[in-house]
Amino acid sequence: MNKNKILPLAIAAALGSLSSTSVMAAGFQLAEYSATGLGRAYAGEAAMADNAAAQFRNPAMLTYLEGTQVSTGLIYVDPNVDVDGTTTQTNPFTQQSTSTATSSKDFADAAFIPNFYASHQVNDQVFLGLALSSNFGMHTKLDDGFKGTQFGNEASVMTMEINPNIAYRINDQFSIGGGVRYVMGEGSIGAKSSADVLGGLIPSGTTLKYMEGDDTSWGWQAGAAWQINPDNRVGFNYRSEVDLRLEGHATGFAFGTVTKQLAGSMGLTLPATAELASFHQLTNKVAVHASVNWTDWSTFEKLEANIPSLSEPTQIVKQENWKDNYRFAVGATYELNDKTQLRSGVAYDTSAVDDANRTITIPETDRLWLSLGAGYAWSKDLTLDAGFTYIFAKEADVVEPRPGIESDAAGALFGGTFKGQTTGSVWLAGVQATYRF
Repeated sequence: MNKNKILPLAIAAALGSLSSTSVMAAGFQLAEYSATGLGRAYAGEAAMADNAAAQFRNPAMLTYLEGTQVSTGLIYVDPNVDVDGTTTQTNPFTQQSTSTATSSKDFADAAFIPNFYASHQVNDQVFLGLALSSNFGMHTKLDDGFKGTQFGNEASVMTMEINPNIAYRINDQFSIGGGVRYVMGEGSIGAKSSADVLGGLIPSGTTLKYMEGDDTSWGWQAGAAWQINPDNRVGFNYRSEVDLRLEGHATGFAFGTVTKQLAGSMGLTLPATAELASFHQLTNKVAVHASVNWTDWSTFEKLEANIPSLSEPTQIVKQENWKDNYRFAVGATYELNDKTQLRSGVAYDTSAVDDANRTITIPETDRLWLSLGAGYAWSKDLTLDAGFTYIFAKEADVVEPRPGIESDAAGALFGGTFKGQTTGSVWLAGVQATYRF
């Protein structure tokens, strides 16, 4: 699964919610496409045109960029996700139960997310753009001593997009844009026994399920902008879902082997997204902006493997049962002087799972974003931007096995049931440089 080593553009989080980094954005979605937007909690992005990065959230905004521009940056993401709880094992013969406290601290990886964007004005009506960034990613790994690994001990998803775009200015009020998305992705998910089973015939730490693979696929995006008047603008963007068939290998007790690698594949749908945003210049110095985002997480119903060498090739890896999520953001921009721009924003991300479907490997929950940022015009051609965000994740209960989920019930045989809470926070810091030719 190493054919796409260009994938470092992706990052930290975990599968199922691509879980732990789920504190950054809903599920394993990454909002962090630019440091410029980071400083305002990505409020109003589909209606903003600070630099060439704008095309990643709405290609129609290319029509607001004069000449040729190049923008590149880096965002550091540092999640702190903990899970604490109790496992309970019941002796099948005596029916006596034994409870054990267990926890795993800081089990989501920190990561850098780079990006690169270029835009070019062909004439007064036609504009071209190129975006290299990531929209989905995560990596989590629970401590080896954690007593709930039978339900999942690690998960990762990494993606990178190459996204060429074109935009057309219809008139002074309306613009449209669109582009294709070439997506490279890889992922893995695993579970291990957390207790000795059958008198030690299946010792603690035995791989129950592990699968990894990679794939490439295509998607598209389309957007529009309406300049209502010189001070007010509305933008809309839609990004299609992308279906990946992660080709690789599987191993584990559930697949009949703990040593041999079996060729197989696992489907993973990167969901469709949409954004409605607005920008309002209130005074010469003050502007406000807002956006509502929707992600079609209801397509993430289950992780299912296909292993042709097995008598039953189709194997459920994890039932997910996610739901669509929404993000609400408001921000403000203040022109301190001719060279310096200050930004701030607040956002609220709703969870992509109900309480009944939350899992240890994907402790998905509501999140609150608080952001600050600044831009500085070093010269008429060079602008530097920086942003900082702190995310509070709502404390949430986790119970596994979940009622009625067969794949969870099977996991409970290898370490008992789990009941606990997940807590988390994330801080992000980013820088961006834009040069205009």
